[in-house]
Amino acid sequence: MLAVTDGSESVVLQPSRPAALLAALLLNANSVVSVDFLQRVIWGEETPAQGKSALHSCVLRLRRLFGKYGIAGNMIEAVPGGYRLTADAASLDLVRFRELLGAGYATGEPEAELRLLREALALWRPPLLANVPSDLLHRDELPKLQEEWLRAIERVFDLELECGRHREALADIWSTARAYPLHERFTEQLMEALERAGRRAEALAEYRRLKSYLAQALGVDPGSALQRLELAILRGESSGGQEAPPPRRPPPPPPAADPAATDPAGADPAHGEPVDGGRVLDSLVGAGLLEEGPRGLYRVHELLRVFTRAAAARGDGGSAPEPSAPPIPPSASARTGHPTTEPQRPGAAGLHPTEA
Repeated sequence: MLAVTDGSESVVLQPSRPAALLAALLLNANSVVSVDFLQRVIWGEETPAQGKSALHSCVLRLRRLFGKYGIAGNMIEAVPGGYRLTADAASLDLVRFRELLGAGYATGEPEAELRLLREALALWRPPLLANVPSDLLHRDELPKLQEEWLRAIERVFDLELECGRHREALADIWSTARAYPLHERFTEQLMEALERAGRRAEALAEYRRLKSYLAQALGVDPGSALQRLELAILRGESSGGQEAPPPRRPPPPPPAADPAATDPAGADPAHGEPVDGGRVLDSLVGAGLLEEGPRGLYRVHELLRVFTRAAAARGDGGSAPEPSAPPIPPSASARTGHPTTEPQRPGAAGLHPTEA
C-alpha cells in the first residue's frame, strides 16, 4: 500500500491521480521520469489534449499533500523533460530495502546476510500498489518489485537450510510454496526441508502435488531440478549439499537352511524370514506406491515405476521392466477375491492430499 508517514502516524493515500503520480516517481526515485511516461501512468493511452498542464496540476496537488504531512515540497523537482523525486533510505522504504539487500548479498557471511535480508523483508507491506489506479504500473512495474522480493525470500530460505534450521523454516517455506506454486524453487526448498526433517513421504507428496498442479494449469511437468531432487529422495541420497543419514544396518543373515524346507511363497528370498503379505500391501498403499481400487484391486502408482527404474540403474546399470502390479503373497489373497483362511480386511489408508 502507498502511504505517507511522519514517523509516528501513517496515512494510506486514497486511489487518485496524485497517488499514481507519486507511485511512478517513487519507483524511479532520484531519476528523471519523462512527462510522456507520467501521462501514460495517470491517464493510460487516452491522454487529455492539455496533458502537460493537467500533469502540472497533479504535481501541485501532490506538493500540497506533502505540505499537509510536513514533507518538504521541493522533493519533487521540475527538470528538463520531466520530473524527479529525491529520496534516500531515511525517507523511502524502497531505497532502504534495496540498500539492505545489497549489503546482505555482499557480506559473504551467512548469519550476517540472513539478518540483513530479514530486516529488508520486514519493510515489505503487501499488497503492493493496491491503492494506485494505474494499469501501466501494475502491468510493467509491479512484476519487477515482486521479483526482487522473490529473490530475497528465496535466498533467506537457502540460508536457513544452509545453517541447518530446516525445522524452524518449514512453516514459512510451506506457506510461500503454496502462495507461489509457479516459482518451483520454493517447492524444491520445501522438499529439501521435509527430507532433512525425516519426513520423506511428505516431501514426495509435495512433488506429486506440484506435478498435478502444473499439469492442470499449464500442461507441463516440473523442471529438471525438481525431478532430480525427487529421484534423489527416492534413492535415499542426500540433498542440498548435506550428508544423508547413514542407512539402517540390515539384520544379520539367518543360519543356512535347507532350500527344500523354505517356503518360497511365504518367506523373504533375501533373508529367509516370513513375510506378512497384508502388511506389505498396507505399507505400499500407505507410502503412496499403490492405489487401492474396488474389490481389493490395486493400481501401481507412478512413484513405484520410478523407484523400480532407479533401483535397477543403481544396481547394475540395466533397465528393469515397468511393473503392472507387485506380486501378491498368498497371505493377502483375500484382497484379490481368492479363497483363503485369512478374513478379509478393509482397505489401507489412501494417498497424501495433493491439493495446490
